[in-house]
Amino acid sequence: MTDQLLDLAREDAGAKQQPPQRLDLAALVRGVVETMRPLAEAKDLALPGQTGESVWIHGDGSRLRQVFYNLIDNAIKYTPEGGVVEVRLSRQDGVAAVSVRDTGIGISPEHLPRVFDRFYRVDEARTRAEGGTGLGLSIVKSIVTAHGGTVELVSTPGQGTTCTVVLPEESQ
Repeated sequence: MTDQLLDLAREDAGAKQQPPQRLDLAALVRGVVETMRPLAEAKDLALPGQTGESVWIHGDGSRLRQVFYNLIDNAIKYTPEGGVVEVRLSRQDGVAAVSVRDTGIGISPEHLPRVFDRFYRVDEARTRAEGGTGLGLSIVKSIVTAHGGTVELVSTPGQGTTCTVVLPEESQ
């Protein structure tokens, strides 16, 4: 939790870990998917990653990896055994969109407006058991916003959740 609070404080202060670099978002996301695959397999979850060709952006690779680790980790935690966590990268009109969709337990509509708030947890008992602090999605939003992007979460209880990160592509 201390590390997460430090991450947020750095983001709030505008401190960057590394100067922005030219990054292949497809390769970055593929790497995160492959790193997370053993966790998914341990729960008998399918983890297809559809990233396609290279998509170039400017950003801090370590911070963006943190975004996708967090989103995929959440999807794995809250998807029952035998489910699916799908990661897809698409591009359109100068932006790249990475969606993490799961067939998990979902989130009730009354919680959706607050899921990116610091320390907010949908179900305190469940997230405490899973090790949640209520900071992960807040960190995701902070990093994505610092990269000029947006993050959106759509969920249906009992059917799953889709979190989509949209980032500007590198200018040609």
